[in-house]
Amino acid sequence: MNENTAWSLPGIPTLLAFIVGFVVAAAVFVSGATTRDPAGPVGGILLFGLLIFLMKGFFQVQPNQGKVMQLFGRYAGTVRNEGLRWTNPFYAKSSVSLRVRNFESSKLKVNDNDGNPIEIAAVVVWQVVDTAEAVFQVDDYENFVQIQSEAALRQMATSYPYDAHDSGAPSLRSHGKEVNQHLRDEIQERLGKAGVQVVEARISHLAYAQEIAQAMLQRQQAGAIIAARARIVEGAVSMVEMALEQLSTRGVVNLDEERKAAMVSNLLVVLCGERGTQPVVNTGTLHH
Repeated sequence: MNENTAWSLPGIPTLLAFIVGFVVAAAVFVSGATTRDPAGPVGGILLFGLLIFLMKGFFQVQPNQGKVMQLFGRYAGTVRNEGLRWTNPFYAKSSVSLRVRNFESSKLKVNDNDGNPIEIAAVVVWQVVDTAEAVFQVDDYENFVQIQSEAALRQMATSYPYDAHDSGAPSLRSHGKEVNQHLRDEIQERLGKAGVQVVEARISHLAYAQEIAQAMLQRQQAGAIIAARARIVEGAVSMVEMALEQLSTRGVVNLDEERKAAMVSNLLVVLCGERGTQPVVNTGTLHH
């Protein structure tokens, strides 16, 4: 079932026509009463009653709103023209907002791709684009949007690890743009049948579950320490290599392999140590 346009008339010109009709009904009633013709009052009353009934066809459409029309349970179309309108008074009318809306899901506890329990929540921005599908394809489209969005969030969260152990692998924490696009596609696939378009979906909360949060924090700290140590060692080796090369090039001192090894060891201790080293002054010769 797809949306189509329902028949309606502009409200202001139609209202003026009704005012003229009421004037005519009053004139017929007064004319019949004056001439003592019973057909005049009866006709005036019937015309007045008909006009009162037809006025049920007036309705208002607000900006970014659609009025879904049903005739004895059958879908008759949707009116999106804003302002005062008039249509078949037998139509049953229901309003559907076409405005952009958003909601934040509850914090869900799921297992990521590595099996670690995490807490995750998302903000979903959506709007109705097909009023017929929104009203007739699902029972309650607003509730449908919320439940299906959380189901899609669960499905997406299981497709990625929380944190990438491999620098090139996507993860929930490091590849936000890719993850959000995946989440949007997952939600849109579920909500397409309800006439809803997902404008945007993004993760609003992401954390390890409380039972493993401390352990994972220590793991992250250990990883950061290892990465920092690797950088320090790399820099220290480069500095030692440069020092030995310059000492040899400038002829400052000639060192045999054993003394080079001792010098390398001392320099690495100085450069890689966490605490400041205490210098020892050697007043002897190179050989004693």
